[in-house]
Amino acid sequence: MENDRKKLPEAVIFDFDGIIVDTEPLHYRAFTRILEPHGLGFSWEEYRKTYMGFDDRDAFLEAFSRHGKVLDDVRLSELVHKKGEAFQDMISEGVTPYPGVAELARKLKKSGIPVAICSGALLSDILPVLENIGLGECFNTIVTAGDVKKSKPDPESYMLACRRIMENISPPPQGLRAIAIEDTPAGIDSALGAGLHVIAVTNSYPPEYLSKASWVVDSLLEILDCFQDGSALTEIACRRHFFKKSDK
Repeated sequence: MENDRKKLPEAVIFDFDGIIVDTEPLHYRAFTRILEPHGLGFSWEEYRKTYMGFDDRDAFLEAFSRHGKVLDDVRLSELVHKKGEAFQDMISEGVTPYPGVAELARKLKKSGIPVAICSGALLSDILPVLENIGLGECFNTIVTAGDVKKSKPDPESYMLACRRIMENISPPPQGLRAIAIEDTPAGIDSALGAGLHVIAVTNSYPPEYLSKASWVVDSLLEILDCFQDGSALTEIACRRHFFKKSDK
């Protein structure tokens, strides 16, 4: 039993948009609603290629920069606020979690494994959605765009998530065996840069874009199948040899 325990993740950290819920199309619509009046709109394909994985701040900065326009801090804050309002209007119509995500998060939490979120979204975007889908009490730690200076693919957000998780473990460990669950190349790079291993889900990109991940799956339901008793990711650890200690 002790040997099995050593094979388990000490934390599982979920991305939010594109992993827990399919809100990327809503973010795209909210961005275009704000940017098109400025002549700065972009296609869905351009959003997927360039902007998906950015937080709101970096997405607006990129959109303005691509058109040779400067965006000061005051105007940037205004645009982020307006985009947030547009997004809230859209999610008020209801959102649906991806298959398997609620079951996986609840099983991990029940087994005593810390479950966290590391996202480039705003906390005000995340909390209403979690409440809406019945996962409001499931996540021990949530790191959002407002907590960091640099968005994914920079590793800052995952490094912060790991530190916060370790602070809540007694006694605090020297490192953390953790898995990130991601759907974008930027998210994978961020998690790898923080020393985590990554399960990538093809919700937003085809497998060839996610090849840096330790394991690529089409659905979180595939991960649920690896549970023998609902208590841990033992089989995944055994088959994939995921875990090394991250000292980030």
